[in-house]
Amino acid sequence: MWEGSYHVAPAPSAGHAFLDNVLAVVLHPYAQAAGLTGTGPFNLGRPDDYRVPDRGYHRGEPKGTWVPTAAMVVEIISPDDETYEKFVFYAKHGVEEILVADPAARTLTIWRRTSAASYEESTTSKLLAISGTELTAAITWPEKGD
Repeated sequence: MWEGSYHVAPAPSAGHAFLDNVLAVVLHPYAQAAGLTGTGPFNLGRPDDYRVPDRGYHRGEPKGTWVPTAAMVVEIISPDDETYEKFVFYAKHGVEEILVADPAARTLTIWRRTSAASYEESTTSKLLAISGTELTAAITWPEKGD
């Protein structure tokens, strides 16, 4: 639900789901060391205006249906998705970092919030204390074409 307008998307491809699981396993020890709690998809925002990232990392265990913020969200790019259009919303909701996984390019990019409405690309995750290069090397990517 974006400002009262539904954005309905089908479930992701099998390759997307595979990558989501790989990311959960790879990121878990870093998140745990940072004191963050990982989740799968969740509703970030409020009932009439929210976004659903692929994964989230939170300070403490999130409660309820509508989660006001997260320390980090993970977005996996799918064809025709709206990953980058979500950035302003995430910044307004206090998300500190965004990890974007692009299965087609086989890249991970880390974005760190710089203001109330913007992010800039970073070589490292301050929250997880690891570089994007190190994370990318640890990923088993889905087969091309999915």
